[in-house]
Amino acid sequence: MPFIVKASISELDYRIPTPRDIIFCRSPLMSLSGTTKGILIAWLVLIGGHAIVSLIASPGPALTAFGDITQCVAALFANTCLLWNATSSIKRRNSFWMLLALGCSVWLMGQLWWTYDEMVLHQSAPNPFAGDIVFFLHTVPWIAALALQPHARKQEETLRHGSLDLLLLAFWWVYLYVFTVTPWRVASPNTSVYGMEYFQLYTLENLIFVLGLGVLALRCRGGWRRIYGHLFGAAFTYMAAFLITDWLSFQGKYYTGGPADVLLVASFVWFGTAGILAHRISPEPEFSTKEQREYQQWPGWVGMLAVLSMPLLAAWSVWLSDAPDAVRRFRLLFTLGAIVAGSALVFLRVYLADQERQKLLRGLELSLENLRRLQTQFVQSEKLASLGQLAAGAAHEINNPLTAILGFSDILVEDESLSERARSLGGKIREQARRTKTLVTNLQSFARQVPAEKQLLDITGVLNSIVQLRHVDLRNRNIRIEQQCPKVLPGVRGDPNQLLQVFYHIIKNAVEAMEPLGQGVLTVNASRERGNVVIEFSDTGPGLEHPDKVFDPFYTTKAVGQGTGLGLSICYGIVQEHSGVITASNRPGGGATFRIELPAILTLFPPSSAEAAPPVKIS
Repeated sequence: MPFIVKASISELDYRIPTPRDIIFCRSPLMSLSGTTKGILIAWLVLIGGHAIVSLIASPGPALTAFGDITQCVAALFANTCLLWNATSSIKRRNSFWMLLALGCSVWLMGQLWWTYDEMVLHQSAPNPFAGDIVFFLHTVPWIAALALQPHARKQEETLRHGSLDLLLLAFWWVYLYVFTVTPWRVASPNTSVYGMEYFQLYTLENLIFVLGLGVLALRCRGGWRRIYGHLFGAAFTYMAAFLITDWLSFQGKYYTGGPADVLLVASFVWFGTAGILAHRISPEPEFSTKEQREYQQWPGWVGMLAVLSMPLLAAWSVWLSDAPDAVRRFRLLFTLGAIVAGSALVFLRVYLADQERQKLLRGLELSLENLRRLQTQFVQSEKLASLGQLAAGAAHEINNPLTAILGFSDILVEDESLSERARSLGGKIREQARRTKTLVTNLQSFARQVPAEKQLLDITGVLNSIVQLRHVDLRNRNIRIEQQCPKVLPGVRGDPNQLLQVFYHIIKNAVEAMEPLGQGVLTVNASRERGNVVIEFSDTGPGLEHPDKVFDPFYTTKAVGQGTGLGLSICYGIVQEHSGVITASNRPGGGATFRIELPAILTLFPPSSAEAAPPVKIS
């Protein structure tokens, strides 16, 4: 079998030798890559050496030992090179190369058994050979590897029944071997019929593997076509070696280590070459067309059809076969047991496929629900953006008359010609105007959409602002907010607008949870714990149904249209950006608690918004 080495000029570094090259004996072979050198050395040493020895050496124990050892080394070389590719991040590709390597390993086990008989026991392997089934089974992993089709770009395997497809294929080939070959050794011993049945079945098995590789080589392109082409050449060479060896054995001219074994050694070296080439080019999976995706479903169909073929083979054996009664009885009993085992595998596959489809259906339903919530979120985001712009504009317009009110109220308070009552009323007007200005300022801060700008913050001041902002909504409700903050807290570094939105959303959720009860108390507590500033929001509502899921995107207990479940997940992200931690839990006495921990800057204390911050009760 000729071996063609294709190399580009860049690979061979072909150029006119220079005097320096001649002085240092630099040859083109030295310019080859390491993998190319390894391939050439393997072909020259294993194949060339075996060919030379088989031609000049006479049949005998020495040549037999040499032939057995060379075949074992060639199989080990192929196994190592194929297994070299099973280190990628794609499981299906790893399984493909591992199955090819497993086929070589199984063949090597049979060859070691054969070598033991010839080299240790110093006797020819008996006919029939007990290890024939080992040689027969080594092709099964190869055929199973084709079912994985690593060249196809498809979703990574999560279907458990995909492994059952491979198991069904392997089970069917074992059944064919026992059904076809084994009776002529166990039920009705007949060496000639045994050899003929083994030859036909083994030829069929290898022919299917060769044709499968040929089809894949024609359907693929690029790097995978080259890889499948090399594997096809190796498999075809192996099949040719088997046919020639069997024909020579029938003629009584075969001996271990002879010229017939050169093709066998060449086939395994070629398998190793394919492994080295695949590792060097590392081809990417190809995009599949609709026709190719339908074609890729054949392993499951073949596995089930294989099980269905068992009763047909049993019927043929009983009514149409001219085999002895012992053989037909053996085949019938074995088929009954195989049908039970095969049907169990098929039913298991159907069950797992049904479970997988139900899982996919649930995932699809969840995705559709999330899509609806996302669409609702987009609509609400547009509404909130418009509302924010409206609020910012209204607050700006309200600020102008407020400034005038504050100015005139200052004049009234400072005018000594007015009566005490008039000046007192002016002071009250100024106090309410300042309070309104504070609310408008907080509303502007909340509505402002600006990039995060972290600065030194006084958490007490931020909490005061949001509590005063929420006070407007609670005037006509039997719900109150109790704020408990110490006079001095370490500063934190963060964006005041983002933290204002986090606090606002948590308070809003707590108020909405207490509304169905008609009353409630929300306690806002800020404290210092070790190196953190801790803010806790505890309400007297019904509590959380799933505290561990409240920060998941799209998780909500509200009806569609009333909430998207994105608010707390956004709060979670904001706190994470501030290097903090936010948790949710239920209180033992009822209600929920949201706890926020922010890293404190212990060496800096920001200027407080008020000289003292006594407990505030707003109802």
